[in-house]
Amino acid sequence: MSEVDDVLARAHFDDKGLLPAVIQQWDTKEVLMLGYMDAEALRRTLTEGRVTYWSRSRQEYWRKGDTSGHVQFVKGAALDCDDDTLLVQVDQVGVACHTGARRCFDVDPLDPVVLP
Repeated sequence: MSEVDDVLARAHFDDKGLLPAVIQQWDTKEVLMLGYMDAEALRRTLTEGRVTYWSRSRQEYWRKGDTSGHVQFVKGAALDCDDDTLLVQVDQVGVACHTGARRCFDVDPLDPVVLP
């Protein structure tokens, strides 16, 4: 069994066969976005050097940057302690969000209560 096969066997996909993937800029540690991967998207991400997602709305694979030019080059990856969430560290070229924002989480900031 290859290392990638081992990761695919360990990963806990949800009942729709998906794994959430948190995307982080490798050098600044900015959280850029959240996407979803099925086993094939995870395999492609781990073996091709570019991040591939499963589009839940279009029901197809998409590789970040193929149409926009805003490419994500893989720099590292790790499953969390429960093997049900993936962290992918990337070198983001351009913006990560489809709205044109650098990060998806810049679009709608909330004002939570912050305890001392």
